Amino acid sequence: MEKISLWPKIAVDFFREAYSELQKVNWLSRKDVVRATIGVAFVVLIVAIYVSSMDWVLSKLVRSIIGGR
Repeated sequence: MEKISLWPKIAVDFFREAYSELQKVNWLSRKDVVRATIGVAFVVLIVAIYVSSMDWVLSKLVRSIIGGR
């Protein structure tokens, strides 16, 4: 029974410590987050275009080899 009565205190202590740690985090500015997001989106777009073009080229090549349409 003793472990059950300690559960709320343990949970409260955990959330207090988690909140305390979050206060120590060096959060990025909104401008930095937007810049990073745009950069990631650009790289994803470039990779998607590359993969799509390679898929198209290779599918045409395979179709010509096996005599498909």
